[in-house]
Amino acid sequence: MRLQGRSAIITGASSGLGRAMALRFAAEGAAVTVADLDQTPREGGEATIDLVRKEGGQAEFVTCDVSDWSAIDALVAGHVAHHGRLDIMINNAMTTRYSPKPLLETSQEQWQAVLDVNLTGVFFGCKRAVAQMIDQDLVGEVRGRIINLSSQLGIRAAPGNLSYGVSKAGIDYMTRSVARDYAAHNIMVNAIAPGKMLTGKTGPAIAPDVIAFSESRTPWPRLGRPEDIAGAALFLASDDASFIQGETLAVDGGWLAS
Repeated sequence: MRLQGRSAIITGASSGLGRAMALRFAAEGAAVTVADLDQTPREGGEATIDLVRKEGGQAEFVTCDVSDWSAIDALVAGHVAHHGRLDIMINNAMTTRYSPKPLLETSQEQWQAVLDVNLTGVFFGCKRAVAQMIDQDLVGEVRGRIINLSSQLGIRAAPGNLSYGVSKAGIDYMTRSVARDYAAHNIMVNAIAPGKMLTGKTGPAIAPDVIAFSESRTPWPRLGRPEDIAGAALFLASDDASFIQGETLAVDGGWLAS
């Protein structure tokens, strides 16, 4: 119960990594707002909030398009009205609408759509969370914590994957910048860079050649699971992470080390 009495917003939490984080955070005592375009899990099964409530946890769902400032503003305002404060903001939502493309095959539409969600959505989430957290009372040494979901592909270039990689590299810089500017206000800001995760996605994400490439690049003898990211996020959201600021934590089975 490391998050007992605290509240969290997790965007993109109907499926995949966000779903795993929501379930883990609720199990650790947090009241969780699940924010997504709809409640249908990509991997199938029950809605995230239903699973949380079955286990006796607190969760509510809010429809939110993270690329829309008014939606993010309403999301945070509603959460605070319900819980009194925002302790943890996890900017996890990303678009899976477009398949990876190299520069010459990347249309302006794809470029803009990916950045609108993956990068501008995180900018909106950070901006609204900081605006809320900056005047909150301290809990221990911290007014609030922000965790942004980056990627190993924001650190190392991936073949033929321009817009996604640029968006994730931007998240890493944004994390450092916001962390530097608001550390004096006791707001902790960090990022997680997942390696290859088996989240229940279908299509190109689990094509045999993609899996084979990922396995060849990952020294650990398996690929990642959503629970691996949930554990890392829990650490960064907890009092155990008391002097970590502006970092991108790679959870990649050693991909970046090889």
